[in-house]
Amino acid sequence: MIEGQHPVIQALLGTLVTWGFTALGSAMVFILDVENKQTSQKILDGMLGFAGGVMLAASYWSLLAPSIEIAEESELYGPNGRWSFVPAAVGFMLGALTLFGTEKVLPLLEKYLKVSPESMIKKNEDNLKKKKKDDDYKQSESEKEESYDKPTVAATSSSRRVLLLVIAITLHNLPEGMAVGVGFGSVGHSSSASFANAVNLAIGIGLQNFPEGLAVSMPLRREGASAFSAFMWGQLSGLVEPIGGLIGAGAVLYVQPILPYALSFAAGAMIFVVVDDLIPETTQSGNQKLATFGTIVGFVVMMVMDVALG
Repeated sequence: MIEGQHPVIQALLGTLVTWGFTALGSAMVFILDVENKQTSQKILDGMLGFAGGVMLAASYWSLLAPSIEIAEESELYGPNGRWSFVPAAVGFMLGALTLFGTEKVLPLLEKYLKVSPESMIKKNEDNLKKKKKDDDYKQSESEKEESYDKPTVAATSSSRRVLLLVIAITLHNLPEGMAVGVGFGSVGHSSSASFANAVNLAIGIGLQNFPEGLAVSMPLRREGASAFSAFMWGQLSGLVEPIGGLIGAGAVLYVQPILPYALSFAAGAMIFVVVDDLIPETTQSGNQKLATFGTIVGFVVMMVMDVALG
């Protein structure tokens, strides 16, 4: 993120930074005690709440506000920008609907998942078999088969859910990468579309990527995957962001009229992720208050960054 460079290069560097935050979050599996589910879940929920607050603030100050301002300054939306709300509203709805469509498609993928989860849960199965072998009482052959089959089926189902989570977060990261690209591509087109705001947006998305990386790697680790394997899957979920960044920056550079729509599209996608995924995720383990305070802190931090540093 070097000022003066071509916007596409800036977008690439910015999304590499956001990918780095994803990798850092995934790397937490090397130091967190994932077996202590209560503590690790509190940490994750607090960070997800913080990420939600960051995304809410970034969606307005770094995306929606510049979208409206650029529309007002153009001559396409009536005198004095009378209809400048149109691109903001249309783009926002399209962004949310796109993510909604993605959510509908994901369950359909489950029947086509051919990846064998046995390699990821081998450790769990080995431990179960060892425990059964050490039991003092004896079971019939039919009882043994039943006792082994149930954990295997349960673990297989759980691993597929984790794989779907990896796919979901990967798909969500694409519009986030596009948001960074659009941010850098829009620099100079309005007073609020500044280089500093684009950098702040990249940092903000990076901050919310940190818990998302952990949200992928921690369940995999609990399922019995090695720490390194869980880390690799977690950081790979953010690898699509540089691709999205290049698409976003290139699109707004060469098709200027879509710029306000692209900014609000990214905002709609990010708000959908917060409301549909992050907030419900933090309420499932009884840590709502912790997540709420995390959201408030995240919002304030991003607001200060955008207003004071933008």
